[in-house]
Amino acid sequence: MRIEGETATNTDPAGRWSLVVPLKPLARAKSRLVPASGALLRPRLALAFARDTVAAALSCPAVADVVVVTDDTAAGAALAALGARIVPDTPAAGLNAALAHGERVVRAARPGAPLAALNADLPALRPAEFSRVLEFSAAFPRAFVPDAAGIGTTFLSAGPGVELRPAFGGPSRSRHLASGAVEITLPDIDSVRRDVDTGEDLRLALALGVGPFTAGRWAAGALARER
Repeated sequence: MRIEGETATNTDPAGRWSLVVPLKPLARAKSRLVPASGALLRPRLALAFARDTVAAALSCPAVADVVVVTDDTAAGAALAALGARIVPDTPAAGLNAALAHGERVVRAARPGAPLAALNADLPALRPAEFSRVLEFSAAFPRAFVPDAAGIGTTFLSAGPGVELRPAFGGPSRSRHLASGAVEITLPDIDSVRRDVDTGEDLRLALALGVGPFTAGRWAAGALARER
C-alpha cells in the first residue's frame, strides 16, 4: 500500500489527470442506506461503491492516478489492491479538508497535472462517460458535475496551477457555481451524476447498471435477507 510521504517516480505526461477520492471510515459511511440495506450490509456496500468508482476511474486512459484519502484500514487495503494510492486523512476535519489535503499530496507529486475531486459513491460510473467529462473539463480552469438531484456535486476539477477550492456537502452546486467553476451539462453522463446516499438512490443506480463489486455485494445481501 502506498501512503503519504513515500517517494514516487512519475513518468506520466502532465496532461493526464490525478483524482482525489475522499472516503469516510466505513463504520460511519452511508448511514441513510440502513433502511434499504440493513446495518450489516451498509458498510460493505459503501466499500463496494468506492471499489467500483476507483476501478472505473483508473480504467480511463486520461487518468494517471487516484489518491484515496481515508483512515479506514480495510478500505485502504481494498482500494490499494485496485491501484489507488492511499493517503491518511491527517486533517480529520471533514470532507473539504480531506480534499484539500489530497490536493496538496497530488500537487507535490505532479505539480503540472490537472486534478479533480471525485465522490466515492458512484457505483454505476462508466469510464466512457467519465472520460468525456475529463475531456470537457480540460478546457476550463475549474469545472464541476452536479449530482442527479441538481443540488450537490459529484466531480470538481482544477487545471494545472489552479486551486481546487472544494465546497462539497449539502447544496454544493450553488456554492461551486458562485465560486466561478463551470457547470458541466453534457448529455448522457448519468453515471457520473448518480451518487448513492439513500435506498432510492441505490435503486436508481442499480437500474442504471452498477459495477461488479456493488452488484455482487447487493446480490449476496439479498440472498442473506431471504434466508
